[in-house]
Amino acid sequence: MRDVDSNTAAVLDLVERTELRKGQRKMIGIAGPPGSGKSTLAEQIVAQLNAREPGQAALVPMDGFHLDNETLDRASLRPMKGAPQTFDARGFVAKVAELQARGIARSFPLFDRSADCTLQDAGTVGSEATTIVVEGNYLLLQQHPWEELRSLLDATVMLKPSFEILEKRLIDRWVSHGLSVEAAFQKAHGNDLRNARHVLENSISADLTLTPDQGRPG
Repeated sequence: MRDVDSNTAAVLDLVERTELRKGQRKMIGIAGPPGSGKSTLAEQIVAQLNAREPGQAALVPMDGFHLDNETLDRASLRPMKGAPQTFDARGFVAKVAELQARGIARSFPLFDRSADCTLQDAGTVGSEATTIVVEGNYLLLQQHPWEELRSLLDATVMLKPSFEILEKRLIDRWVSHGLSVEAAFQKAHGNDLRNARHVLENSISADLTLTPDQGRPG
């Protein structure tokens, strides 16, 4: 877990060095390919910040903006679920912009993995929150409208584990969901790793880039 601890410390230092603008929250983006550990790291950052001052930080995952399965089926995109075009990117950009204003409570959607559906208004940012940690694969993607996010984020982090680590984590993830090793291999290579390459090859540079070789996937 040493990598996770050092990554958390590096991101916390970045948060502390990021200026809090008048009337606005600090908007911190944590990006990375599937299996990079971004979700776990983002959760740790929010937990650390709230341990210091309860309620000061909130976590907003990109996953809440998955398009629903019916919409994906109509567009023949369901087999590609998780790719950039299977998200409500425009709605996500608008929500991140909305969350910038300090002192206002806001709701946002969350994704229920067990039910494979989005839960509208399931998440809440309290009015007391001064730091928002946004996490997701495509925060730094050079593709419209994802590219608009960069101007809304005060500081950004990119996780870049080796491709071998990503492959192992993603296969292990699908095995943990009940798939055979062979089926998990096909699932990971059929979509997840394709999306991972897209993130690694088409994202702009972050303020902080981390290259962990261990830690939990996310």
